[in-house]
Amino acid sequence: MVPVECFFVLSAILFFIGVFGFVTRRNLIAMLVSVELILNAVDINFAAFNRLLFPGEMEGFFFTLFSIGVSAAESAVAIAIILNVYRLFKSDSVEAIDNLKL
Repeated sequence: MVPVECFFVLSAILFFIGVFGFVTRRNLIAMLVSVELILNAVDINFAAFNRLLFPGEMEGFFFTLFSIGVSAAESAVAIAIILNVYRLFKSDSVEAIDNLKL
């Protein structure tokens, strides 16, 4: 059995990799992947805290499933926006969005 602390360490590593990727990348797709890493870290925390605090219950896992569903919807909307930005400006970098300002 894997100790719960290992899940917390994994979640913290994923979270900081996601934050670092979001801050340093200028590509919209790479930024979306970084946001997904952050959301996956949150999902691991939900499951780990559920296992730590309420071992016989399933609330944390239901929160995780709900969060995965919201993440999937968010990814679909973000990819649609990125595709429209790419069609309009022929670029998938963040600097292309600056052209949308009035």
